[in-house]
Amino acid sequence: MENFLLPILLGVGFYLFSGLRVLREYERAVYFFLGRSWGAKGPGLIYLPPLFARMQKVSLRVVAMDIPPQDVITRDNISIKVNAVLYMLVKDPVKAVIGVENYLYATSQLAQTTLRSVLGETEMDELLMNREKINAILKNIIDTRTEDWGITVSAVEVKDVDLPPEMKRAMARQAEAERERRAKVINAEGELQASEKLAQAARIIGSEPAAIQLRYLQTVTEIASEKNSTTIFPIPIDLFKGLLDAIKGGRAPALPAKASGESLPPAQLPSKDRVQA
Repeated sequence: MENFLLPILLGVGFYLFSGLRVLREYERAVYFFLGRSWGAKGPGLIYLPPLFARMQKVSLRVVAMDIPPQDVITRDNISIKVNAVLYMLVKDPVKAVIGVENYLYATSQLAQTTLRSVLGETEMDELLMNREKINAILKNIIDTRTEDWGITVSAVEVKDVDLPPEMKRAMARQAEAERERRAKVINAEGELQASEKLAQAARIIGSEPAAIQLRYLQTVTEIASEKNSTTIFPIPIDLFKGLLDAIKGGRAPALPAKASGESLPPAQLPSKDRVQA
């Protein structure tokens, strides 16, 4: 009798021991007993009756899923290739196992179709300048559709936008034209400010005549500083106005005339020799 009892005890012990499972902190086990779901178990040590029950592990960590490059035609008829990355995690392990056959594959396919659909309604300039807005739209759409699968999408980021070569050249020409436009605008603004300052200086100099003469002398000094150069310039009569006025005010009187009131012509003026005679 004891020869039969020992193998039975060993078989029962092996059966019970083989049903033990250990789950990590980030793992959950969706438990099926005779084909019926009994919810999720874990983490830690759980027991799984062999031959009658089975389990499927589900990770609760955030998964970074790469979305392959997609050929997209934007709303302004530009063909581009766009890839993205999706961050997701499982919130309800039971729904992730029962609600969909392969939640990772299903989420990847949904992300690819959503990416093509959203970018097909977007213009190229909006995609390049408002990428955060595009990311938010993608996240909301994918998160809403995966809610029934027990999956939460934390973020969707557009990584690379591959433009055709002719579009890159066109954008380069556009950027160059924009820089030239800015340079011309800045140059025009500088000319406007300079003309305003010159007009202001002209009004100040015009109100003071002496300022014009000082400016003239300053220019002459600057020209004279250059070596091996010959400069011809007119002298304004205003510089000699004071001297001319002084000459006119101190002019010598005329020579005395004859008694009859007639002046002697220059040829008849007495010379030194005639006076001595």
